[in-house]
Amino acid sequence: MSTEDTPSGSIDGFSVESVYAELLSRAPENKMEPRMAPLFRAMEILGEPNKAFPIIHITGTNGKTSTARLIEGGLRAYGLRTGRYTSPHLSKVTERISIDGEPVADETFVRIWDEIRPYLAMVDAELDAAGEPRLTYFECVTILAFAVFADEPVDVAVIEVGLGGITDATNVGDGTVSVVTPISLDHTELLGDDVADIAFEKAGIIKENGFLVSAAQPVEAAQVLLEKANEAGVPFRFEGIEFGVESRTMAVGGQMVTINGLAGRYEDLLVPLHGEHQAQNAAVAVAALEAFIGGGAKELDADLLRTGFRTVTSPGRLEVVRTAPTIIVDAAHNPAGAKASAQAVLESFNLSSLVLVVGVLGEKDAVGILAELREVLGDIVSGVCLTQSSSPRAIPADELVQDAVDAGFADEDIQVEPALDDAIEWAVAKAEENNDLGGGVLVIGSITVVAEARTLLGK
Repeated sequence: MSTEDTPSGSIDGFSVESVYAELLSRAPENKMEPRMAPLFRAMEILGEPNKAFPIIHITGTNGKTSTARLIEGGLRAYGLRTGRYTSPHLSKVTERISIDGEPVADETFVRIWDEIRPYLAMVDAELDAAGEPRLTYFECVTILAFAVFADEPVDVAVIEVGLGGITDATNVGDGTVSVVTPISLDHTELLGDDVADIAFEKAGIIKENGFLVSAAQPVEAAQVLLEKANEAGVPFRFEGIEFGVESRTMAVGGQMVTINGLAGRYEDLLVPLHGEHQAQNAAVAVAALEAFIGGGAKELDADLLRTGFRTVTSPGRLEVVRTAPTIIVDAAHNPAGAKASAQAVLESFNLSSLVLVVGVLGEKDAVGILAELREVLGDIVSGVCLTQSSSPRAIPADELVQDAVDAGFADEDIQVEPALDDAIEWAVAKAEENNDLGGGVLVIGSITVVAEARTLLGK
Protein backbone atom coordinates (compact mmCIF):
# COMPACT_ATOMS: atom_id res chain seq x y z
CA MET A 1 0.00 0.00 0.00
CA SER A 2 1.37 3.42 -0.89
CA THR A 3 1.48 6.31 1.56
CA GLU A 4 -1.30 7.98 -0.40
CA ASP A 5 -3.51 4.92 0.12
CA THR A 6 -2.92 4.72 3.87
CA PRO A 7 -6.04 5.70 5.85
CA SER A 8 -5.75 8.69 8.17
CA GLY A 9 -4.33 7.62 11.52
CA SER A 10 -3.42 4.16 10.26
CA ILE A 11 -1.16 2.16 12.58
CA ASP A 12 -0.13 -1.44 11.89
CA GLY A 13 -3.06 -1.88 9.53
CA PHE A 14 -5.59 -0.25 11.87
CA SER A 15 -7.44 2.94 10.99
CA VAL A 16 -10.29 4.81 12.67
CA GLU A 17 -12.63 3.15 10.18
CA SER A 18 -11.37 -0.36 10.92
CA VAL A 19 -11.47 0.22 14.68
CA TYR A 20 -15.01 1.54 14.37
CA ALA A 21 -16.01 -1.52 12.33
CA GLU A 22 -14.55 -3.74 15.05
CA LEU A 23 -16.47 -1.84 17.73
CA LEU A 24 -19.71 -2.13 15.74
CA SER A 25 -19.29 -5.91 15.62
CA ARG A 26 -20.03 -5.94 19.35
CA ALA A 27 -23.39 -5.60 21.08
CA PRO A 28 -24.80 -2.22 20.00
CA GLU A 29 -25.16 0.93 22.02
CA ASN A 30 -28.82 0.37 22.84
CA LYS A 31 -27.96 -3.03 24.35
CA MET A 32 -25.87 -1.81 27.26
CA GLU A 33 -25.25 -4.46 29.89
CA PRO A 34 -26.35 -3.54 33.47
CA ARG A 35 -23.03 -4.54 35.01
CA MET A 36 -19.83 -3.04 36.32
CA ALA A 37 -17.48 -5.95 37.13
CA PRO A 38 -16.00 -6.24 33.59
CA LEU A 39 -15.28 -2.51 33.56
CA PHE A 40 -13.43 -2.65 36.88
CA ARG A 41 -11.57 -5.73 35.64
CA ALA A 42 -10.48 -3.86 32.49
CA MET A 43 -9.35 -0.90 34.60
CA GLU A 44 -7.36 -3.23 36.85
CA ILE A 45 -5.57 -4.86 33.93
CA LEU A 46 -4.83 -1.47 32.33
CA GLY A 47 -3.34 0.04 35.50
CA GLU A 48 -6.43 1.95 36.68
CA PRO A 49 -6.64 4.81 34.16
CA ASN A 50 -9.97 5.65 35.83
CA LYS A 51 -7.96 7.02 38.78
CA ALA A 52 -5.44 9.03 36.75
CA PHE A 53 -7.37 12.32 36.73
CA PRO A 54 -10.25 14.07 38.52
CA ILE A 55 -13.69 13.66 36.95
CA ILE A 56 -16.76 15.83 36.56
CA HIS A 57 -19.44 13.21 35.95
CA ILE A 58 -22.71 14.19 34.26
CA THR A 59 -26.02 12.34 34.14
CA GLY A 60 -29.63 13.37 33.53
CA THR A 61 -32.25 12.97 30.81
CA ASN A 62 -31.73 16.10 28.73
CA GLY A 63 -28.94 18.65 28.34
CA LYS A 64 -25.98 16.45 29.26
CA THR A 65 -23.84 17.13 26.20
CA SER A 66 -24.44 20.88 26.12
CA THR A 67 -23.72 21.11 29.84
CA ALA A 68 -20.53 19.08 29.36
CA ARG A 69 -19.38 21.46 26.63
CA LEU A 70 -20.09 24.51 28.79
CA ILE A 71 -18.17 23.02 31.72
CA GLU A 72 -15.32 22.11 29.39
CA GLY A 73 -15.21 25.68 28.05
CA GLY A 74 -14.86 27.07 31.57
CA LEU A 75 -12.14 24.60 32.53
CA ARG A 76 -10.14 25.36 29.40
CA ALA A 77 -10.37 29.10 30.08
CA TYR A 78 -8.65 28.36 33.39
CA GLY A 79 -5.79 26.77 31.47
CA LEU A 80 -6.68 23.18 32.34
CA ARG A 81 -6.12 20.41 29.81
CA THR A 82 -9.46 18.71 29.39
CA GLY A 83 -10.83 15.41 28.26
CA ARG A 84 -14.52 15.21 27.34
CA TYR A 85 -16.44 11.99 26.80
CA THR A 86 -19.93 12.33 25.32
CA SER A 87 -22.29 10.20 23.25
CA PRO A 88 -23.54 9.50 20.71
CA HIS A 89 -21.47 11.01 17.92
CA LEU A 90 -22.82 12.86 14.89
CA SER A 91 -20.32 12.18 12.12
CA LYS A 92 -17.27 10.31 13.42
CA VAL A 93 -16.64 8.11 16.43
CA THR A 94 -13.64 10.21 17.52
CA GLU A 95 -16.08 13.02 18.44
CA ARG A 96 -16.93 11.04 21.56
CA ILE A 97 -13.42 11.43 22.99
CA SER A 98 -12.26 15.05 22.92
CA ILE A 99 -8.98 16.57 24.07
CA ASP A 100 -8.98 20.31 24.75
CA GLY A 101 -12.26 20.77 22.91
CA GLU A 102 -11.32 18.85 19.76
CA PRO A 103 -11.95 15.23 18.77
CA VAL A 104 -9.02 13.02 19.70
CA ALA A 105 -6.46 12.74 16.90
CA ASP A 106 -7.01 9.77 14.62
CA GLU A 107 -3.48 8.55 15.34
CA THR A 108 -4.05 8.63 19.11
CA PHE A 109 -7.43 6.91 18.82
CA VAL A 110 -5.96 4.09 16.75
CA ARG A 111 -2.72 3.78 18.77
CA ILE A 112 -4.46 3.51 22.14
CA TRP A 113 -6.97 1.02 20.76
CA ASP A 114 -4.09 -1.06 19.43
CA GLU A 115 -2.46 -0.96 22.87
CA ILE A 116 -5.54 -1.93 24.91
CA ARG A 117 -7.03 -4.41 22.45
CA PRO A 118 -5.12 -7.48 23.80
CA TYR A 119 -6.24 -6.65 27.35
CA LEU A 120 -9.87 -6.30 26.27
CA ALA A 121 -9.52 -9.72 24.64
CA MET A 122 -8.51 -11.06 28.06
CA VAL A 123 -11.66 -9.63 29.62
CA ASP A 124 -13.74 -11.03 26.75
CA ALA A 125 -12.23 -14.47 27.33
CA GLU A 126 -13.05 -14.32 31.03
CA LEU A 127 -16.63 -13.29 30.23
CA ASP A 128 -16.96 -16.11 27.70
CA ALA A 129 -15.72 -18.60 30.30
CA ALA A 130 -18.32 -17.34 32.75
CA GLY A 131 -21.07 -17.60 30.13
CA GLU A 132 -21.57 -13.83 29.97
CA PRO A 133 -21.73 -11.53 26.93
CA ARG A 134 -18.38 -10.07 25.93
CA LEU A 135 -17.69 -6.35 26.28
CA THR A 136 -20.22 -4.22 24.41
CA TYR A 137 -19.63 -1.39 21.97
CA PHE A 138 -20.27 1.25 24.64
CA GLU A 139 -18.17 -0.50 27.26
CA CYS A 140 -15.21 -0.68 24.87
CA VAL A 141 -15.44 2.96 23.80
CA THR A 142 -15.68 3.99 27.46
CA ILE A 143 -12.57 1.98 28.36
CA LEU A 144 -10.81 3.53 25.36
CA ALA A 145 -11.75 7.03 26.54
CA PHE A 146 -10.30 6.46 30.01
CA ALA A 147 -7.12 5.05 28.45
CA VAL A 148 -6.79 8.03 26.08
CA PHE A 149 -7.29 10.55 28.88
CA ALA A 150 -4.66 8.83 31.03
CA ASP A 151 -2.22 8.71 28.12
CA GLU A 152 -2.52 12.37 27.14
CA PRO A 153 -2.64 13.09 30.15
CA VAL A 154 -5.54 15.43 30.97
CA ASP A 155 -5.90 17.63 34.05
CA VAL A 156 -9.62 16.87 34.34
CA ALA A 157 -12.16 14.78 32.43
CA VAL A 158 -15.78 15.77 31.83
CA ILE A 159 -17.59 12.47 31.40
CA GLU A 160 -21.18 12.05 30.27
CA VAL A 161 -23.12 8.98 31.34
CA GLY A 162 -24.40 6.83 28.51
CA LEU A 163 -27.55 5.58 30.22
CA GLY A 164 -28.72 5.80 33.82
CA GLY A 165 -25.86 5.84 36.30
CA ILE A 166 -25.53 2.92 38.72
CA THR A 167 -24.42 0.36 36.15
CA ASP A 168 -23.42 2.71 33.33
CA ALA A 169 -19.93 1.91 32.04
CA THR A 170 -18.73 5.43 32.87
CA ASN A 171 -19.45 4.82 36.56
CA VAL A 172 -16.11 3.04 36.77
CA GLY A 173 -14.83 6.54 37.54
CA ASP A 174 -15.58 8.51 40.72
CA GLY A 175 -16.72 12.06 40.13
CA THR A 176 -15.13 14.85 42.14
CA VAL A 177 -18.32 16.66 41.12
CA SER A 178 -21.48 14.80 40.14
CA VAL A 179 -23.81 16.80 37.90
CA VAL A 180 -27.45 15.90 37.27
CA THR A 181 -29.27 17.69 34.44
CA PRO A 182 -33.10 17.71 34.27
CA ILE A 183 -34.65 14.28 34.77
CA SER A 184 -37.76 13.17 32.89
CA LEU A 185 -39.14 9.96 31.41
CA ASP A 186 -36.86 8.29 28.84
CA HIS A 187 -35.47 4.78 28.39
CA THR A 188 -38.28 3.63 30.67
CA GLU A 189 -37.85 0.02 29.53
CA LEU A 190 -34.42 0.04 31.19
CA LEU A 191 -34.53 2.70 33.90
CA GLY A 192 -38.06 2.48 35.29
CA ASP A 193 -41.41 3.97 34.42
CA ASP A 194 -41.55 6.85 36.87
CA VAL A 195 -39.28 9.79 37.61
CA ALA A 196 -38.27 8.53 41.06
CA ASP A 197 -37.05 5.20 39.64
CA ILE A 198 -35.07 6.99 36.94
CA ALA A 199 -33.60 9.39 39.52
CA PHE A 200 -32.51 6.42 41.64
CA GLU A 201 -30.53 5.01 38.69
CA LYS A 202 -28.95 8.37 37.93
CA ALA A 203 -28.10 9.01 41.59
CA GLY A 204 -25.66 6.12 41.29
CA ILE A 205 -22.93 8.53 40.14
CA ILE A 206 -22.95 10.35 43.49
CA LYS A 207 -19.86 9.17 45.37
CA GLU A 208 -18.26 9.74 48.76
CA ASN A 209 -15.88 12.71 48.88
CA GLY A 210 -17.77 14.22 45.95
CA PHE A 211 -20.12 17.16 45.46
CA LEU A 212 -23.61 17.09 43.93
CA VAL A 213 -24.78 19.84 41.60
CA SER A 214 -28.30 19.37 40.25
CA ALA A 215 -30.58 21.20 37.85
CA ALA A 216 -34.09 21.96 39.07
CA GLN A 217 -35.91 18.63 39.31
CA PRO A 218 -39.41 17.24 39.81
CA VAL A 219 -40.01 16.91 43.57
CA GLU A 220 -39.83 13.12 43.58
CA ALA A 221 -36.51 13.14 41.67
CA ALA A 222 -35.01 15.83 43.89
CA GLN A 223 -35.92 13.81 46.98
CA VAL A 224 -34.11 10.74 45.65
CA LEU A 225 -30.99 12.78 44.82
CA LEU A 226 -31.07 14.46 48.22
CA GLU A 227 -31.29 11.12 50.03
CA LYS A 228 -28.38 9.71 48.03
CA ALA A 229 -26.24 12.81 48.72
CA ASN A 230 -26.97 12.54 52.45
CA GLU A 231 -26.17 8.83 52.40
CA ALA A 232 -22.81 9.53 50.71
CA GLY A 233 -22.14 12.46 53.05
CA VAL A 234 -21.53 14.95 50.25
CA PRO A 235 -22.59 18.60 49.88
CA PHE A 236 -25.43 19.23 47.46
CA ARG A 237 -26.66 22.30 45.58
CA PHE A 238 -29.86 22.58 43.54
CA GLU A 239 -30.79 25.03 40.80
CA GLY A 240 -33.59 27.30 41.96
CA ILE A 241 -32.45 27.12 45.57
CA GLU A 242 -28.71 27.78 45.83
CA PHE A 243 -28.06 28.97 42.26
CA GLY A 244 -29.81 29.80 39.02
CA VAL A 245 -30.44 32.15 36.11
CA GLU A 246 -31.17 35.70 37.24
CA SER A 247 -31.94 37.13 33.81
CA ARG A 248 -31.36 36.57 30.13
CA THR A 249 -31.86 38.51 26.92
CA MET A 250 -31.60 37.47 23.29
CA ALA A 251 -28.30 38.19 21.57
CA VAL A 252 -26.85 37.57 18.13
CA GLY A 253 -26.13 33.84 17.94
CA GLY A 254 -27.50 33.05 21.38
CA GLN A 255 -28.28 34.90 24.60
CA MET A 256 -26.76 37.15 27.28
CA VAL A 257 -27.22 35.59 30.71
CA THR A 258 -26.71 36.71 34.29
CA ILE A 259 -26.23 33.81 36.68
CA ASN A 260 -26.26 33.70 40.45
CA GLY A 261 -23.78 30.96 41.27
CA LEU A 262 -22.81 29.25 44.48
CA ALA A 263 -20.16 31.83 45.33
CA GLY A 264 -20.63 34.73 42.93
CA ARG A 265 -22.87 36.64 40.57
CA TYR A 266 -21.80 36.58 36.93
CA GLU A 267 -23.14 39.23 34.58
CA ASP A 268 -23.21 39.47 30.79
CA LEU A 269 -22.21 35.92 29.97
CA LEU A 270 -22.65 35.28 26.27
CA VAL A 271 -24.06 31.77 25.87
CA PRO A 272 -23.97 31.05 22.12
CA LEU A 273 -26.80 28.51 22.39
CA HIS A 274 -30.54 29.00 21.97
CA GLY A 275 -33.36 28.57 24.47
CA GLU A 276 -34.18 28.95 28.14
CA HIS A 277 -33.01 25.38 28.72
CA GLN A 278 -29.52 26.31 27.53
CA ALA A 279 -29.40 29.23 29.98
CA GLN A 280 -30.32 26.74 32.70
CA ASN A 281 -27.58 24.39 31.46
CA ALA A 282 -25.17 27.31 31.73
CA ALA A 283 -26.20 27.91 35.34
CA VAL A 284 -25.60 24.24 36.16
CA ALA A 285 -22.21 24.48 34.44
CA VAL A 286 -21.26 27.54 36.50
CA ALA A 287 -22.17 25.78 39.74
CA ALA A 288 -20.23 22.70 38.69
CA LEU A 289 -17.18 24.83 37.89
CA GLU A 290 -17.44 26.58 41.26
CA ALA A 291 -17.71 23.20 42.99
CA PHE A 292 -14.70 21.81 41.14
CA ILE A 293 -12.40 24.82 41.25
CA GLY A 294 -13.21 26.20 44.68
CA GLY A 295 -15.34 23.65 46.51
CA GLY A 296 -18.38 25.87 45.94
CA ALA A 297 -17.00 28.61 48.17
CA LYS A 298 -14.74 30.55 45.81
CA GLU A 299 -16.00 32.97 43.17
CA LEU A 300 -14.91 32.25 39.61
CA ASP A 301 -12.98 34.76 37.54
CA ALA A 302 -15.83 36.34 35.56
CA ASP A 303 -13.62 37.29 32.62
CA LEU A 304 -12.32 33.73 32.31
CA LEU A 305 -15.88 32.42 32.52
CA ARG A 306 -16.98 34.77 29.73
CA THR A 307 -14.04 33.61 27.63
CA GLY A 308 -14.86 29.98 28.29
CA PHE A 309 -18.54 30.24 27.41
CA ARG A 310 -18.09 32.49 24.38
CA THR A 311 -16.62 29.78 22.17
CA VAL A 312 -18.93 26.92 23.15
CA THR A 313 -20.77 25.10 20.40
CA SER A 314 -23.22 22.22 20.61
CA PRO A 315 -23.60 20.63 17.17
CA GLY A 316 -27.00 19.16 16.45
CA ARG A 317 -28.68 21.19 19.20
CA LEU A 318 -30.81 23.93 17.58
CA GLU A 319 -28.02 24.33 15.05
CA VAL A 320 -28.62 26.48 11.98
CA VAL A 321 -27.12 24.55 9.08
CA ARG A 322 -28.44 26.66 6.19
CA THR A 323 -30.15 29.95 5.52
CA ALA A 324 -32.66 31.04 2.83
CA PRO A 325 -34.69 29.26 4.02
CA THR A 326 -33.45 28.78 7.57
CA ILE A 327 -32.85 25.09 8.26
CA ILE A 328 -32.39 24.13 11.92
CA VAL A 329 -31.45 20.66 13.18
CA ASP A 330 -32.10 19.46 16.71
CA ALA A 331 -31.64 16.09 18.40
CA ALA A 332 -34.68 16.19 20.67
CA HIS A 333 -35.39 12.52 21.28
CA ASN A 334 -38.01 12.64 24.06
CA PRO A 335 -41.07 14.79 24.81
CA ALA A 336 -39.36 17.06 27.35
CA GLY A 337 -36.53 17.75 24.91
CA ALA A 338 -38.96 18.41 22.07
CA LYS A 339 -40.91 20.89 24.19
CA ALA A 340 -37.77 22.80 25.20
CA SER A 341 -36.54 22.90 21.60
CA ALA A 342 -39.90 24.05 20.23
CA GLN A 343 -40.09 26.88 22.78
CA ALA A 344 -36.56 27.93 21.87
CA VAL A 345 -37.41 28.02 18.16
CA LEU A 346 -40.32 30.36 18.84
CA GLU A 347 -38.18 32.58 21.03
CA SER A 348 -34.95 32.67 19.04
CA PHE A 349 -35.98 32.52 15.38
CA ASN A 350 -38.36 35.02 13.85
CA LEU A 351 -40.08 32.59 11.49
CA SER A 352 -43.40 33.28 9.79
CA SER A 353 -43.94 29.57 9.14
CA LEU A 354 -42.18 26.32 9.93
CA VAL A 355 -42.04 22.93 8.25
CA LEU A 356 -41.16 19.99 10.48
CA VAL A 357 -39.07 17.04 9.33
CA VAL A 358 -39.39 14.34 11.98
CA GLY A 359 -37.69 10.97 12.38
CA VAL A 360 -37.78 8.90 15.56
CA LEU A 361 -36.14 5.70 16.79
CA GLY A 362 -38.26 2.73 17.76
CA GLU A 363 -37.76 2.82 21.53
CA LYS A 364 -38.76 6.49 21.80
CA ASP A 365 -42.12 8.11 22.60
CA ALA A 366 -42.99 9.28 19.08
CA VAL A 367 -46.51 10.40 19.96
CA GLY A 368 -45.21 12.40 22.93
CA ILE A 369 -42.53 14.10 20.82
CA LEU A 370 -44.97 14.99 18.05
CA ALA A 371 -47.60 16.15 20.55
CA GLU A 372 -45.18 18.61 22.16
CA LEU A 373 -44.18 19.96 18.75
CA ARG A 374 -47.85 20.35 17.81
CA GLU A 375 -48.75 21.98 21.13
CA VAL A 376 -45.92 24.53 21.16
CA LEU A 377 -45.47 25.25 17.45
CA GLY A 378 -48.99 24.63 16.17
CA ASP A 379 -49.72 28.16 15.00
CA ILE A 380 -46.73 28.40 12.69
CA VAL A 381 -46.41 24.81 11.44
CA SER A 382 -47.35 24.70 7.76
CA GLY A 383 -46.56 21.02 7.26
CA VAL A 384 -44.90 18.00 8.82
CA CYS A 385 -42.80 15.56 6.83
CA LEU A 386 -42.30 12.14 8.39
CA THR A 387 -39.04 10.42 7.52
CA GLN A 388 -36.47 8.00 8.86
CA SER A 389 -32.74 7.64 9.21
CA SER A 390 -30.72 4.70 7.93
CA SER A 391 -30.60 3.24 11.46
CA PRO A 392 -32.21 -0.21 11.73
CA ARG A 393 -33.85 1.13 14.90
CA ALA A 394 -35.68 3.90 13.02
CA ILE A 395 -39.48 3.80 12.98
CA PRO A 396 -40.53 3.46 9.31
CA ALA A 397 -41.85 6.79 8.10
CA ASP A 398 -45.26 5.44 7.10
CA GLU A 399 -45.72 3.99 10.61
CA LEU A 400 -45.29 7.46 12.09
CA VAL A 401 -48.45 8.70 10.35
CA GLN A 402 -50.80 7.38 13.01
CA ASP A 403 -48.53 8.80 15.71
CA ALA A 404 -48.71 12.21 14.05
CA VAL A 405 -52.51 12.03 13.80
CA ASP A 406 -52.75 10.94 17.44
CA ALA A 407 -50.55 13.93 18.32
CA GLY A 408 -53.03 16.31 16.70
CA PHE A 409 -51.69 16.90 13.20
CA ALA A 410 -54.25 16.95 10.38
CA ASP A 411 -53.97 14.35 7.62
CA GLU A 412 -53.70 17.04 4.96
CA ASP A 413 -50.65 18.55 6.68
CA ILE A 414 -48.71 15.27 6.77
CA GLN A 415 -46.24 14.19 4.09
CA VAL A 416 -44.34 10.87 4.12
CA GLU A 417 -40.85 10.77 2.61
CA PRO A 418 -38.83 7.75 3.81
CA ALA A 419 -35.62 9.03 2.17
CA LEU A 420 -34.21 11.90 4.23
CA ASP A 421 -32.89 13.82 1.22
CA ASP A 422 -36.38 13.74 -0.32
CA ALA A 423 -37.87 14.85 3.00
CA ILE A 424 -35.57 17.87 3.21
CA GLU A 425 -36.21 18.76 -0.43
CA TRP A 426 -39.99 18.62 0.13
CA ALA A 427 -39.71 20.68 3.32
CA VAL A 428 -37.61 23.39 1.66
CA ALA A 429 -40.10 23.69 -1.20
CA LYS A 430 -42.96 23.86 1.29
CA ALA A 431 -41.19 26.55 3.34
CA GLU A 432 -40.69 28.65 0.21
CA GLU A 433 -44.29 28.41 -0.97
CA ASN A 434 -45.90 31.69 -1.94
CA ASN A 435 -42.47 33.38 -1.88
CA ASP A 436 -42.45 33.24 1.93
CA LEU A 437 -39.10 34.76 2.88
CA GLY A 438 -39.64 34.10 6.59
CA GLY A 439 -40.28 30.37 6.40
CA GLY A 440 -38.03 27.79 7.96
CA VAL A 441 -37.43 24.07 8.34
CA LEU A 442 -36.81 22.18 11.60
CA VAL A 443 -35.27 18.72 11.29
CA ILE A 444 -35.88 17.11 14.66
CA GLY A 445 -35.92 13.77 16.41
CA SER A 446 -33.29 11.08 16.66
CA ILE A 447 -29.58 11.84 16.68
CA THR A 448 -29.28 9.62 13.60
CA VAL A 449 -31.70 11.78 11.61
CA VAL A 450 -29.88 14.92 12.70
CA ALA A 451 -26.46 13.45 11.90
CA GLU A 452 -27.53 12.40 8.41
CA ALA A 453 -29.26 15.74 7.77
CA ARG A 454 -26.07 17.62 8.74
CA THR A 455 -24.10 15.52 6.28
CA LEU A 456 -26.61 16.05 3.48
CA LEU A 457 -26.52 19.80 4.15
CA GLY A 458 -22.75 19.97 4.06
CA LYS A 459 -21.92 20.09 7.77
